[in-house]
Amino acid sequence: LGLKVTSVISISCLFPASWHFSLSPVVLPRFLLPSFRQLLLLGLLTGVMGLLYLLLVTGKGQYSWLREDRHIHTHLGRVPDMEATDTNNPNLNYGLVVDCGSSGSRVFVYTWPRHNGNPHELLDIKQMRDKHRKPVVMKIKPGISEYASTPDKASDYISPLLSFAAQHIPKNKHQETPLYILCTAGMRVLPESQQEALLEDLRTDIPVNFNFLFSDSHVEVISGKQEGVYAWIGINFVLGRFNHVEDEHEAVVEVQVPGSDQQETLVRKRTAGVLDMGGVSTQIAYEVPKTEEIAKNLLAEFNLGCDAHRTEHVYRVYVSTFLGFGGNAARQRYEENLISTTQIQNKLLGQHQGEIADSPILDPCLPADLQDEVGPQEQRVHLRGTGDFDRCRLLLQPFLNRTNDTSTSLNGVYQPPINFTNSQFYGFSEFYYCTEDVLRMGGDYNSTKYSNAAKSYCATQWKTLKERFDRGLYASHADQHRLKYQCFKSAWMYEVLHSGFVFPAAYENLRTALLVYDKEVQWTLGAILYRTRFLPLRDIPQESLKGSHSHWHRSFSFMNNHYLFLACFLVVVLSILLYLLRLRRIHKRSTLLRGASASVQWLEEGLGSPDLPVTL
Repeated sequence: LGLKVTSVISISCLFPASWHFSLSPVVLPRFLLPSFRQLLLLGLLTGVMGLLYLLLVTGKGQYSWLREDRHIHTHLGRVPDMEATDTNNPNLNYGLVVDCGSSGSRVFVYTWPRHNGNPHELLDIKQMRDKHRKPVVMKIKPGISEYASTPDKASDYISPLLSFAAQHIPKNKHQETPLYILCTAGMRVLPESQQEALLEDLRTDIPVNFNFLFSDSHVEVISGKQEGVYAWIGINFVLGRFNHVEDEHEAVVEVQVPGSDQQETLVRKRTAGVLDMGGVSTQIAYEVPKTEEIAKNLLAEFNLGCDAHRTEHVYRVYVSTFLGFGGNAARQRYEENLISTTQIQNKLLGQHQGEIADSPILDPCLPADLQDEVGPQEQRVHLRGTGDFDRCRLLLQPFLNRTNDTSTSLNGVYQPPINFTNSQFYGFSEFYYCTEDVLRMGGDYNSTKYSNAAKSYCATQWKTLKERFDRGLYASHADQHRLKYQCFKSAWMYEVLHSGFVFPAAYENLRTALLVYDKEVQWTLGAILYRTRFLPLRDIPQESLKGSHSHWHRSFSFMNNHYLFLACFLVVVLSILLYLLRLRRIHKRSTLLRGASASVQWLEEGLGSPDLPVTL
């Protein structure tokens, strides 16, 4: 009996019928018959490849890994950028903003690289630095409003600033460098006819003498509301709050996009509110995330993005400026009230209280035993401080002009609700000076620690305070004027914050600051960021803007397509693994059959039987 064993492997699993063919395991390459370890390694490699694909491509949608990389560099860039501006870089753009204030005018030079083409991102604007790494800024005095009677000299007044800026900007860039001349408080108080005469001289003469990108709309008198909005934009831009890349360390807020029919809701980075108390006025600005009816003079609604149909950079900001509520103006109002009250009491009671130093008026808002004189010569009143912080606060509350309406703040002005559990504010100017110059506790604000430190300071003898000042225990820029009125201003700041703007005493997200990331942030940064918002359109491919009206749908489809591709990829890999496992089992079976065939052949030779073909 002769047996001939032939092994045939039919490959048809997972393939169409037309692909059916047969192979003998003898001719199969070794790599098609992998060991278990090889299969495990192949599976691990496949898993890693899928994970990388998930992170790099489908993690956060279009441009995700590019945006993440830029996000990292943005955070690193928050360390003060002290490097000199490379004026030889042909891809660098420039812009000028002239701040025409009440006491003088300053020119700021800004630079930014070419836009990266991503319509979701804003221009990366920075202040220009010269070869000595100093900001390119120049200031002149007096203010432009001093030329109200001679408006034809306005352009001559501004020329030194523009000549200074022109020396720092490459000449071949002048023609494409936008110039904005924005006038603030000093010009606002002038009659409109005088304002227009000054502006018209600038519009006429500047294009003749300078080659900057300048039009009639680039020079104007801005309102206090605009100035507040620009300051809010500048601070949040430096803080990175307009970069909407997801970051688990950044707080977010749900925002109702204004103007959308379906009341579209976005979840994006929480912006910071701004508190600023100067010598004359106090200002508050913060984003209003919920759509509600607010008087137009208190609300600014704007889109910082280059595409008007995209809503990710649409903001609604409440801004209110309170004249007479600055630190110095409040003290003046307090002293005027003190003088008038003293005169009335003296007349009614026939007294001479406060008229001589031996019978002074006791003032709880001055340090203990400090003697002072206030009022004009014919109404001179002598004061002596008692240093009672709590009493001072009570006396200052009527000067806030609050009403019984809980939805109003200073002067009875409406204030939209603030979510104190999910908000952050920065306090500048007097908010910082009051906490840092003398009390040395600038930074994160704690009302209990602040009030205790203020009480201690007020109650300290004036003689002791002067000794500490002479020993240099206070901030380098603190002077005797600061020491003298620190008690009053500490109480005024506390009352404005907690009784005026109704911040809870337990609020922990207020940070008083002079600089943001070691940079002095001017409202001019926000101004140029807003006014150049359409420039990225030059660098964005038109294809990316064609579907901007339905960008959320495209993003959704993009995500779905890639997840579908990943699922198909994994199915194919799993099918290959299953096929290889089946191939391995078939190979083992054929090996056993070859052994059986050899035994039959040995038996056949021993018995001399005729061949009998056997096919398995």
